[in-house]
Amino acid sequence: MGFGGPSRRFARLKQALFRGRRPGRLCFTINNTVKLLKSGDAFFPALIGRINAAKHEVSLETYIFCDDAAGRAVSTALMNAARRGVHVRVITDGIGTAKLPLFDEWPAANVEHRIYNPHLFGQLGFSRTHRKLVVIDRQIAFCGGINIVDDYEQNGMRIEFARWDFALEAQGPVVSDVREAFDLQWQRIRLGVKPRTARPADQGGTPGDSSRSSRRALRARLRARRGMIHAVDRPCVAFVARDNLLNRRAIEKAYLAAISHAEKEVMLANPYFMPGRKLRRALVRAAQRGVRVTLVIGRKEFVALDYATPFLYRNLLKSGVRIAEYEKTMLHGKVAVVDSNWATVGSSNLDALSLVLNNEANMVLVNHENEIVKLRDAIIAAYEDARPITLEQYAARPAGERLLNWLAYNAYRTMMKMLTIGRYD
Repeated sequence: MGFGGPSRRFARLKQALFRGRRPGRLCFTINNTVKLLKSGDAFFPALIGRINAAKHEVSLETYIFCDDAAGRAVSTALMNAARRGVHVRVITDGIGTAKLPLFDEWPAANVEHRIYNPHLFGQLGFSRTHRKLVVIDRQIAFCGGINIVDDYEQNGMRIEFARWDFALEAQGPVVSDVREAFDLQWQRIRLGVKPRTARPADQGGTPGDSSRSSRRALRARLRARRGMIHAVDRPCVAFVARDNLLNRRAIEKAYLAAISHAEKEVMLANPYFMPGRKLRRALVRAAQRGVRVTLVIGRKEFVALDYATPFLYRNLLKSGVRIAEYEKTMLHGKVAVVDSNWATVGSSNLDALSLVLNNEANMVLVNHENEIVKLRDAIIAAYEDARPITLEQYAARPAGERLLNWLAYNAYRTMMKMLTIGRYD
């Protein structure tokens, strides 16, 4: 289960993968361009266009890869790229993605495919890769919450509106951080697999690497510490990933730092809202010091959380936090905006699986005004389309509903304690 007590084998893996490396930090880089993409309607045309234009390599990691219209279109683009000599690598999760017939076509097209933790309890414990990453030609990266799945399909049914979700397309120094994370994942999965002759992209020696040391020096100068979001006056981007070898609290710490230094506004939208005490306490304290805190919570994706999450509302509402439950379509986005100058987009839900167990990846933007304003406007629109929860309504719940909320919350909390070996608080 996870990596709560790493064996010697995993200790050796950690040394092999990270030899000479300090544990990753939230490091900002400048001179990046970013573009916010809302839902699959914007994401898939952008992604397929970039794959079709790729010249050297395409690396894609996703939790879900579906054999539907969206999945087949992406698969075709990947195979066409591989056939013209592009080095194409794909990582899918062993539980999130079924064994699909279209995967059988990939070897003949030279698409390399590795599965993260193929079994429910595998050599990597219960951990899943929930990340949604793409790197193309070491120049373009995508990071967000959008799986390779038709946005208008949900459990075999057609939905009226596309899933409410986001991805970022980035160019600039941050791309090297995304590629590095993918490469580490690629090698991690290879543990226990008979080594094959390394391809050039696996070796990582390209002419562009000569500038790596200068990029690292720049990141070191811009390393994010507490309060950094108000000290930096240039647009910058950080890529932050969590795993169970290093960076176990990386994404949670990014949220905590931003919320604890918020001065005017905190806006969060998330489908799985079941954070630990630290994050809940940070939200309460922000509201108590006069920050306008808004939560937009998705529903009808995981029934157990639909009943468990409301148990947390009381303290939040009493502190002045605004809460609304969104049901217009499937809210799948994991996004936040703080003071209109800090934002994050990624794969991390605000629950135990994402914050403590699964492999996740987010991008953090500071002072990228255009994209942050777009994201803020989208959260405001979602809040207006959602059902607000007032303290009076919450207090008036029937006794049966209160009991059900208590039972669901404690059952979920107990299960997460077991899966995370006590690391979920």
